[in-house]
Amino acid sequence: MFYYADSTFILLIPAVLFSLYAQTKISGTFNRYSRVASRNGYTASDVARRILDSNGLHNVRIERVRGNLTDHYDPRTQVLRLSDTVHSSTSIAALGVAAHEAGHAVQHATGYVPLFMRNTLVPIASFGSSMSWILIMAGLFMRWFELIQLGIIFFTAVVLFQLITLPVEFNASRRAIAMLTDSGILAREEITPARKVLNAAALTYVAAALTAVLQLLRFVLMANRRR
Repeated sequence: MFYYADSTFILLIPAVLFSLYAQTKISGTFNRYSRVASRNGYTASDVARRILDSNGLHNVRIERVRGNLTDHYDPRTQVLRLSDTVHSSTSIAALGVAAHEAGHAVQHATGYVPLFMRNTLVPIASFGSSMSWILIMAGLFMRWFELIQLGIIFFTAVVLFQLITLPVEFNASRRAIAMLTDSGILAREEITPARKVLNAAALTYVAAALTAVLQLLRFVLMANRRR
């Protein structure tokens, strides 16, 4: 690892700083509005169920999952999972998160193309994430340029996955805000706090994409140095 860490690491500093900011932002924003109960008193699971049913997604199950902000929609099993801190909460923050995940279910049901592309890339990106580091480090150690190139190709799949994730997440948030507004689940003055929570969450995906892009650039520079 010491051999692997060279001066190109400086490229990652902006991404590291932005990632820290994004994590602080989502943590602070979610904690702030998780203490503010919505007027209508719906729980997050109630809201998710209502949104799903209004879109004809009666077959999508809602399950509780352990953790904090571990909420996600699984398109393979068509299950929407809400975390312990969200599932039974009536806070504006929890309702925004639940609506966002329900937005992913609606994306899946309506054939939203970027979501399909992201789901297709999942196994490729997962394989590339683990193999790219092994290939690149081995290539650098053995001064085998072709091996480094292969690792870079694998890591490119990771970058593509992170970039495609951005429109998927932004669109799910837009759907969430629209559904919360149109259904009257949240009052008008509650929409802005919900949007703040989702915007803060979006920063974490931007940070992940920025990190991946800069890491790829770093790999390319390192490969050119060893060439």
